[in-house]
Amino acid sequence: MNRILGLDVGTKTVGVAVSDPFGWTAQGLEIIQIDEANEEFGLIRLEEIIREYEVKKVVIGLPKNMDGTLGDRAKASQNYGELVTKTFNLPIEYEDERLTTAQANRMMIEEGDVSRKKRKKVIDKIAAMMILQNYLDRKDKLKEAHHDR
Repeated sequence: MNRILGLDVGTKTVGVAVSDPFGWTAQGLEIIQIDEANEEFGLIRLEEIIREYEVKKVVIGLPKNMDGTLGDRAKASQNYGELVTKTFNLPIEYEDERLTTAQANRMMIEEGDVSRKKRKKVIDKIAAMMILQNYLDRKDKLKEAHHDR
């Protein structure tokens, strides 16, 4: 099994998604609270998930500015990625997530008028799922393009 973990890193939470064993689809798992007070950053729960799903790689959303530059949020995501790499010795890749939160919000509204309060509780998990699915789709397209040569 080569499962990939997708993370949407926020200031107070981390949305978590995991791929199926074949790396085709992403499923939203949960939202982990980041506890900066004791400098744990959600890593205890993240370790449990990594073990349970036998994760081999982590994809972290990189919230670039619309012009493609990296702002404070993107740097915070990269810092979290470095922490994950040091802690779990797993390869990290970053996926451009510029529009995933907006997409996730729009999807929930279209799916049946989910209230703002309910959206807020699941948005990070859905954003993590979209980040991971975008990554999986892009990797699949690259494989196909390479195979067609």
